[in-house]
Amino acid sequence: MQVLIVEDEEALTTLLRYNLEAEGFLVDSAARGDDAELLLAERIPDLVLLDWMLPGLSGIELCRRIRARRETERLPVIMLTARGEEGDRVRGLGTGADDYIVKPFSVPELLARIRALLRRAKPAHVSDRLAAGDLELDRTGHRVRRGGEELHLGPTEFRLLEFLMLAPGRVFSREQLLDGVWGHDVYIDERTVDVHVGRLRKALNGPRQTDPIRTVRGSGYAFDETFSLEA
Repeated sequence: MQVLIVEDEEALTTLLRYNLEAEGFLVDSAARGDDAELLLAERIPDLVLLDWMLPGLSGIELCRRIRARRETERLPVIMLTARGEEGDRVRGLGTGADDYIVKPFSVPELLARIRALLRRAKPAHVSDRLAAGDLELDRTGHRVRRGGEELHLGPTEFRLLEFLMLAPGRVFSREQLLDGVWGHDVYIDERTVDVHVGRLRKALNGPRQTDPIRTVRGSGYAFDETFSLEA
């Protein structure tokens, strides 16, 4: 899952990034509210950590804009602020923030709040098991079964299948798959995605079995949202 940190204190951003990545999250960051708005237009994360006081565009105004946009109206937002008065908390929550935490704060507490919010907002993303049709992915045991038979996937193919199954029907470009599966800091050719999709299909599909991976010409790949009905 991906978290966007919108915070102009570089030391705090570094601390949050370190702890979130240690927990398995992908992390993007922006030091200005207007820069964060541009990032959100390009790619929607799973959760936003949003500072109240920001240059360019305030956290309060950015939160309003997030809630006003159809694509992000349900995006989980945790407001980070040094303003701890009751009136400020009410204002922050009234603007649309899902939670509100006052600086300085405990990082373990913040991580617990992130997990709790994601469990409510996106239960599939924190579930240990993903299933569609006769296909089952065990995230804890790193096992995949189809029709009860265990399949042998490499680690990259497992992550690729997991990423696609978390958003059935959504078409991901090769660039988005590179970011989501391999990470932002890995520089490899986009054609690598095609190679691993081919390997994944070979591992998933036996004779006369429906292919759960859909190719969208000129756009990318998706986990077929009709697979549960056909399988």
